[in-house]
Amino acid sequence: MKGRVIKSTGSWYIVQVEDKIISARLKGKFKQDELKLTNPISVGDWVELEEESGQATAVISQILPRENYVIRKSTRKQHFSHIIASNLDQAILVITMKKPRTSFGFIDRFLVSTESFRIPAILVVNKMDQLEGEVEEEWLQDIHEIYEPLGYPVVEISALTEKGLKEKFLPFIQGKTSLIAGHSGVGKSTLLNALIPEAKQDTKEISGFSSKGVHTTTFAELFPLPEGGDLIDTPGIKEFGILDIEDNELSHYFPEMRKYLGQCKYHNCTHINEPGCVVLKKLEEGYIHPYRYQSYVNILDDEDSHR
Repeated sequence: MKGRVIKSTGSWYIVQVEDKIISARLKGKFKQDELKLTNPISVGDWVELEEESGQATAVISQILPRENYVIRKSTRKQHFSHIIASNLDQAILVITMKKPRTSFGFIDRFLVSTESFRIPAILVVNKMDQLEGEVEEEWLQDIHEIYEPLGYPVVEISALTEKGLKEKFLPFIQGKTSLIAGHSGVGKSTLLNALIPEAKQDTKEISGFSSKGVHTTTFAELFPLPEGGDLIDTPGIKEFGILDIEDNELSHYFPEMRKYLGQCKYHNCTHINEPGCVVLKKLEEGYIHPYRYQSYVNILDDEDSHR
C-alpha cells in the first residue's frame, strides 16, 4: 500500500491510505543520505506500508523520494537535524508585531531556509485587530516594503475575528500543500481552527509574565482543507538554525543579493569588507535594505561561531 504520513507521534505514524487512516511503525532503521536526523520520517512523506497480519496496524517498509523538505537543527541533539515537513508546495510564516514580537532576524532565517530548499514562502501578519499606534504601523509598513519587492507576498489577517481569511488568505492555500510555521503564540492554532473547524487545535493565552507564546502543538500534523489542499501545522519554533551553508554561498539565498552574484571582484566574496564588492556598493546605494543586510551578517557570524 502507498500512503501519506499525516502525523508523527514519536515511534508511531498516522498514515492516510486513500480514505483510510492507519497507525504504522517503522521497519528497522533507514539510512538517510548522510543526513543525521532525529526523525527518519516526517509529516508529508509518501511511504509504502504492509498491513500486519491479524492487526489493524501496518509496518512502513519504504520512504518514497522527497520532492523537498524544510529542516532545522535539532534543539536536543548536537550535529543532528529535524525535518519539519516534506513534499511542500509552499511555506507560510505567521508573524505578529507583539505578544510575541517576530523579529526581522527570525523572518530572514526562515526565508533563507525555504530559499535553500526552493520552497516559495508567504508572510502572514496575524492579530491585525490588535495593531494600533505609530510604531506598529511603521513595523507593518517595513514588512511590506522589505519583503514584497523580493517576491514574498504579505497577507494581513486576524485569525480571531476571521478578517481577511476568506478573501485574502484562502486563495493562496487552496489546492496546495502548505507548511504553517511561526513562534508559539502567533495564532497558528486559532488560524487552523478558523479554516478547518474539525482540526480542534488547543489554543492558550500568551504568558503575561514573558509575553511569549505557550506551546500548544506538540507534533507536526497534516490537515486537509475543505476547499482542497492541505495545511501542515508545526510546533511553535523558537529559533530556526540554518544548515551547513558556506560563507560564500549564503548570499545565494537572499534574492536581492543573488542578482549581483558573479559581479564582485573576487569570486568567493562574502560581501563583508572585500574590495570591489558589488553587494556592498548596492547596499550603499539603497538597493539592499539595511535590515536584511544585518540579518545576513548575523547569520554569517552565527554559523562561523558554530563551526
